[in-house]
Order: sequence, then C-alpha cells, then structure tokens
Amino acid sequence: MKRALIPSKIRALAHRRMALSALRANTALSVRLKRYNAHMDRARALEISGGVL
Repeated sequence: MKRALIPSKIRALAHRRMALSALRANTALSVRLKRYNAHMDRARALEISGGVL
C-alpha cells in the first residue's frame, strides 16, 4: 500500500534538513543558531498545522 505524500510533511522534512545544514555552515555560531532555530520553528509549526506525526 502506497502512502500519500503530504505537502506539509515534505516541507517539514525539508526545513529539518535545512536546519541541520545551517549548523554545519561556515559562519559565526550566532548566525548558525539563529538559522537553525528559525528552520526548526517552521518545521514544528508545519507538523502541528498539517497533522504530521
């Protein structure tokens, strides 16, 4: 049985990956943390609004 692709789930996953990439970037720590937190906040919001498990 194939599972349907949920756009909010895909976007949440993409933001989680961008958050991890932000931590590995070659920039100042404060910039990396700010970008990480922004992406994780967005991923959490998408999960809550889209009903992603």
